Amino acid sequence: MTRVCDVRAKLNLVASGPMEVSMNEKPSATLPGVVEKVIKPPHPSEPERAQIAVEGADHLYKEIRIKNNLTDENGNEVALKEGAKVDVTVEADPKDTTVKKQDKTPSK
Repeated sequence: MTRVCDVRAKLNLVASGPMEVSMNEKPSATLPGVVEKVIKPPHPSEPERAQIAVEGADHLYKEIRIKNNLTDENGNEVALKEGAKVDVTVEADPKDTTVKKQDKTPSK
């Protein structure tokens, strides 16, 4: 379980496409990330956002922005801090994935 005192959070994004398949679980991939900045809303009625740089993503697409509203293990509302290390998990229903074909080219 993720703990707030560890300043680690887990973001679950639902996606369709090929992913790694684990037994008895949804196919998923988890990448590390860092909260680059916390963005104050332009209007008080809008939510604060956290910009997260996802390690391993393509350069032009590595930043994502999410509402900075999380819930800790006790049900309390919490927010991410700048510099926080996070895990970004993408998971999909098995019906929305395909098995990758192995490259059968002999290695040299």
